[in-house]
Amino acid sequence: MTPLRKRMIDDMTVRGLSENTRKSYLSAVTGLARHYGRSPDCIEAREVQDYLIFLHEKRGLTWKSCNTIRHGLRFFYRITLSLPDPHLYVPGAKQPSRLPEILNPEELVRLFTVASNPKHRALLMTAYAAGLRASELTRLRVADIDSGRMALRVEQGKGNKDRYVPLSPQLLVRLRAYWRRVRPSQWMFPGRSPDGSLSRHGPAHIYTSAKTRAGIEKAGGIHTLRHCYATGLLEAGVDLPVIQRRLGHTSIRSTMRYLHLAQERTSATPSPLDLLEFPNAQRA
Repeated sequence: MTPLRKRMIDDMTVRGLSENTRKSYLSAVTGLARHYGRSPDCIEAREVQDYLIFLHEKRGLTWKSCNTIRHGLRFFYRITLSLPDPHLYVPGAKQPSRLPEILNPEELVRLFTVASNPKHRALLMTAYAAGLRASELTRLRVADIDSGRMALRVEQGKGNKDRYVPLSPQLLVRLRAYWRRVRPSQWMFPGRSPDGSLSRHGPAHIYTSAKTRAGIEKAGGIHTLRHCYATGLLEAGVDLPVIQRRLGHTSIRSTMRYLHLAQERTSATPSPLDLLEFPNAQRA
């Protein structure tokens, strides 16, 4: 490990950046250095801007991906190298505003039904019924399921924040059935090793495979289930600040995007999962 890389890692650690963010930032700087074939502290601001344009126009990276790289490069130059911001200005790219596609109840039932693997089905249902991010699913422990309080603990979610979300009665029944069959010890959804957690890409792969088998052609990955969760709560009449807390959003503006997705409903529901009607064979 070079001294420069260690400095950047130390800077990110002190500021409490998540593991995924640290990896992303380091990858951004490594890519820049490889592109020019020299140490990143010898690369000028104009070259950084040219590199971002190259990634978008030549490599075909989306503006969202370029912005992620941009954040990593700005952190390196502004924090690790302590260079003034105007000298290293990297313009952000505007992203087209697109609303996520939401699965309807029939599609959700198909998605859960085709997931014949007990762990995969339980993971997908948890993502939907609790609105968890993929990274939160991989870190969910058996001890985080509090049936006494009917709450699910999300430990160190995005932004290193803990939170509790209501535990759906139907989800509790299904998690108990899954636990009796698989007997996970520490992690609710273990990886290949029973003592290790699922990889960060595991939930995405599980969702994509199930969506393909279910014949669902709508765009989006496993985060779609989180969108469905939030939209279902909003349509059920749950207030935005409550949804904000359940999702772990820092800003209410992040939650307000679901106003464009929700449709009016007259009856409230305790949990989105409780709305779905499954074939009797799938109620185990």
